[in-house]
Amino acid sequence: MQAFLHYLEYEKRSSVHTLTSYKTDLEDAFEFFESQGTSFELVQESTIRALLSFGRSQNKSPRTLNRQLSTLRTFYKYLIRAGLITENKALGVTSLKTNRPLPRALDVDQMAKLLELPATTPWEIRDRAIMELLYSAGLRLSELVSLNFQDLDLPQQQVAVLGKGKKMRLAIIGRYAILALEQWLKVRSTLAKPNETALFINKKGVRLSARAIQYRLYQLGIQQGLETRVHPHRLRHSFASHLLESSHDLRGVQELLGHSDLSTTQIYTKVNFQHLANVYDECHPRAKKQGKEPRP
Repeated sequence: MQAFLHYLEYEKRSSVHTLTSYKTDLEDAFEFFESQGTSFELVQESTIRALLSFGRSQNKSPRTLNRQLSTLRTFYKYLIRAGLITENKALGVTSLKTNRPLPRALDVDQMAKLLELPATTPWEIRDRAIMELLYSAGLRLSELVSLNFQDLDLPQQQVAVLGKGKKMRLAIIGRYAILALEQWLKVRSTLAKPNETALFINKKGVRLSARAIQYRLYQLGIQQGLETRVHPHRLRHSFASHLLESSHDLRGVQELLGHSDLSTTQIYTKVNFQHLANVYDECHPRAKKQGKEPRP
């Protein structure tokens, strides 16, 4: 397993989060196989199905169990490549059906209300810059946390981002985000510890953590009177949804989000359609209103 994780880290360049998930999935599977009197190299399809059934009895979601099945498929593929086994038994096991939840974006008015945050103290200036950048560039939380101030190119309105799979891309920054970042950079230079390269820092002058950003956005959502929970990925969803509503350019939004697969971006078309369906139900005179039956 350690050799497999080393392969993922250094050859596939997987993230720390991915490595942790794979390790947990494999350890849980190995423990179950041992309880069934077998080992991972001798396991049969029936035992893998039993693993998934056991997971369901433990109230694990289909999505979590499908991830575990995917982990086993990848692991056995690695073992075949290494000449340790000859057949990938996990390929014969069908994934569980899931209802993929649609991403929940803030609407334009909610975003405007959130970004009306006062910016007078250094930390308010920082928080405004964080939110403007998340919404303007559609960054993932991990991408935001890893940014260094040298990654910014404000004259060119762009930032160099290290995305999933350690792939670099250039993200575009809008003018409101540029203004917020310019304000923050002036303040940051007086607060950062010597040789600290992080774009966003905490009160100790070192890189701001992902958990701290999540908590700050949650607090700011409450402070600004939003009735829905605010988190970093919701700003990314809002970026994608609002841009797609205006441009209808799915390929362009895919590039800006850093999605390797267009099908991942296509989920936002479903979000927009759901929005249109809700508008139809509310506004069309011939739509069936709740509690009102059409005349015979």
